[in-house]
Amino acid sequence: MSKIKKVLICGATGFMGRNIAEYFKDIDGFEAYATGLNRTLGHWPQDRFFKVDLTSRLEVEELFSKHKFDIVIQAAATTSGSKDILERPYLHVTDNAVMNSLILQACYDYDVGHFLFLSCGVMYNPERSPVTEKDFYLDEGIFHRYFGVGWTKVYVEKMCEFFSGLGRTKHTVIRHSNTYGPYDKYDLEKSHMFGATVTKVMSAADDGEIVVWGDGLATERDLLYVDDVVLFIHKAIEKQEEDYKLYNVGYGKCFTVKQIVEKIINASGKNLSIAYDLTKPSIKTKLALISTKAYEELGWKPEITLDAGIAKTIQWYENNKKA
Repeated sequence: MSKIKKVLICGATGFMGRNIAEYFKDIDGFEAYATGLNRTLGHWPQDRFFKVDLTSRLEVEELFSKHKFDIVIQAAATTSGSKDILERPYLHVTDNAVMNSLILQACYDYDVGHFLFLSCGVMYNPERSPVTEKDFYLDEGIFHRYFGVGWTKVYVEKMCEFFSGLGRTKHTVIRHSNTYGPYDKYDLEKSHMFGATVTKVMSAADDGEIVVWGDGLATERDLLYVDDVVLFIHKAIEKQEEDYKLYNVGYGKCFTVKQIVEKIINASGKNLSIAYDLTKPSIKTKLALISTKAYEELGWKPEITLDAGIAKTIQWYENNKKA
């Protein structure tokens, strides 16, 4: 009989972390533990949920010294609202660099077998789309809007590579594309384009109108349903043999904002029109991630189409919306 693996999901009250935690909670062979800071998981066993400030050396040290984890999945990140972005834009850089450095050191100090880091694709040059893992060049720079978060992600990726070379812990870096699905942010103040559009569509009266910034054609997104990312994580845990691996995890195809909005409206069953506000800015970007390496080495490929993912998301939204 194989040993039960104790897996810690950092940031389990956030979008990605919550989906990962819910999955591993119900999978045979794993005993799931979770961290959060400002929120809790009401249904989670109290002895397996830890309220921890992961930017505190003392709190991270206490967590890892008391529990022997086999696997750590790092989905925690400091995020901020528009006020902090304007007044304290450094928070994304400083707090996330400190947090990941402390967790990586703790994994090494306490002999964690496998560390998986949720990075993203902001370091890639959109003009090179579609991109493989080799299409990031240190001397090329990062798109100015993502300068801080992009270089912070690259720093943590290199820290993973460094610690893997010390020989105790296996590391996996996951450069995933734009993800969507259950437990995402759907309030208009904090959500990104997909979540905000779902909320607008589901809140609109039939025969109403949805306003889209720009012409709906300039921005194109590679959208991946969150369950596909979770399945990648499981495959990496089960199959990765090397000490350090970096993978693109994307749908591999881009959709314009216009296409995405139309698909969400169609899935809602509502009769809505789209108005394009050309006075509002729209940034011309297109970035698709090629995930051939993940398929060849781990047997992973996206299983959920955009249409199917949108339908699943709307069903979840309807079942969980606040009265």
